[in-house]
Amino acid sequence: MAVVLDEFNFETLVIAQDLLNAGEECTLRGLNYTAKWLAELDFAVSKKLDPDVADSLEYQQPKRKGRARYILAKKYFDVKEYSRCAHYTQECTDPVSLFLHYYSRYMAGEKTIVEDESDKSSETKLAHLKLLHHDLGRLRNTSRWDGYLCYLYGLVLRKMDLPHSLQVLQDSVNLNPLNWAAWLELANLIKNSEMLSQLKLPDCWMKFLFMGHILGDLHLDEAALNLYEKLHQGVFEHSLYIKSQIAKIYYSLRDGIQAATKFSEIREEDPYCLDAMDVYSNVLYVQINQPELAQLAHQAFAVDKYRVETCCIVGNYYGLRGQHEKAVLYLQRALKLNPHYSYAWTIMGHENIEMKNSNAAIACYRKATEMNMRDFRAWYGLGQAYEILKMPLYSLYYYRMAQSLKPDDSRMLVALGDAYDKLDRLHDAKKCYWKAHCVGDLECIALLRLAKTYDKLKETDHAAAAYCDYLRDSEKQGSGEGDEHHGQAYLYLASYYLSKGPQFLDLAREYAQKCVEYPTTLADGKALLREVVQRCQEENSRDQSSIFSSRQPLRRVGGEDSLNLVFTP
Repeated sequence: MAVVLDEFNFETLVIAQDLLNAGEECTLRGLNYTAKWLAELDFAVSKKLDPDVADSLEYQQPKRKGRARYILAKKYFDVKEYSRCAHYTQECTDPVSLFLHYYSRYMAGEKTIVEDESDKSSETKLAHLKLLHHDLGRLRNTSRWDGYLCYLYGLVLRKMDLPHSLQVLQDSVNLNPLNWAAWLELANLIKNSEMLSQLKLPDCWMKFLFMGHILGDLHLDEAALNLYEKLHQGVFEHSLYIKSQIAKIYYSLRDGIQAATKFSEIREEDPYCLDAMDVYSNVLYVQINQPELAQLAHQAFAVDKYRVETCCIVGNYYGLRGQHEKAVLYLQRALKLNPHYSYAWTIMGHENIEMKNSNAAIACYRKATEMNMRDFRAWYGLGQAYEILKMPLYSLYYYRMAQSLKPDDSRMLVALGDAYDKLDRLHDAKKCYWKAHCVGDLECIALLRLAKTYDKLKETDHAAAAYCDYLRDSEKQGSGEGDEHHGQAYLYLASYYLSKGPQFLDLAREYAQKCVEYPTTLADGKALLREVVQRCQEENSRDQSSIFSSRQPLRRVGGEDSLNLVFTP
């Protein structure tokens, strides 16, 4: 990754001109979200230029026939009359109108699917895609083919789950490297770092933003953070998008304080920004920061109550308050606005788990994984749901999927170890707990689980060492699973040292006295203390008896061949 960053030598002025041109091109074609994203980057990059230079940049719009027809069709598209837009552009041949025709047909089909909930058949859902696949396929390899049509063709192929969609989208970003929508669709198809390394990408500054995005999606958080930090220190210093990506990576790295700080900076700079604020609400949820989450929910609702992000924020707010039915209601609203939003499906799965509705939770998590196969939280949630249903073999499979996406996350490893433990695969469980401890166990539970596994395997020395390490680490971090588990650890150590012999009675007494401090181990601790005292008395008596006998004279009892030893006090 460092080698790629060393090659970032694009001039700010060139980037600003590219952003202006690409933004206008996307606006003309109805790619409004991409145009908005490009405009935000353009605004940020322009701050790095002299104001006079930034103002002098212009977009040279190409002249074309049928201006009035295009303008009418575009207005229909803007007010979501997609079929009318397609009708008025069906005879057009210029690149912009041609793309608008096919894209409006695609949007009309997607709108119908969302609005008609009664028809769930896959054939109906794929009908408009099949027609587009046929018509766009005929345009391929003709003079009218360009990067935008290639992107739309790749989008249709991905929706139809056809195998050559990856190659088509790769061709799209090479034909037109400034179409961010194509980069995002390409990212959806990248399953691992090996696939990423095999891509042939254009030598364009947009590639670096794509790399940051895909590294974050693949949970290669350190590499993604390093890249975004360098971009933020350079051309994109004022970009709120880059700041939000950095904040999301801090959240993925479980650094809630840094993530919350970054999101707060974004809110201060743009109080009406809702992009990625649903992730911020999750940060506040994990921190149990109800006042800040309430304020965020109130402001988001005031800005736009029909935004997907707003519904998720309000859902998280009600979830934190324990009003899970209301939380699910708002998450359903979010999915009504965008049925493909995996984040909302995942949160709704969490809420159903809280309401002990495992079957509904499983359905939500499955939808989340369909929308985003790299959502490790959804895979982890499926594991939890099947664990609740006492189906450890199923939960093992889903925990494996989650752990493959986040291999260095101690939570995934501990969950995997628990699944192995329930299946009596204790040696596999032991490996998981040990790795969880090695990668950094913030909850401080891996060592506790490891100690219990050692005990089941009759490896008492290792179990005692693990319990000692658990107590030391939990006291150092000020964390752990609670007093009950500390008491159990002390109880085990007291019993262990009591069985080791007289020379360890002091340690046994020390740990037994600790047991008395915890209600759950109070009785056992007292019993151990009595046994330790009794053993000590026996040892003292044995010592005194030994001393007494050693002070008696040794008389000659044998013949002349016997030793004649006399003890003189």
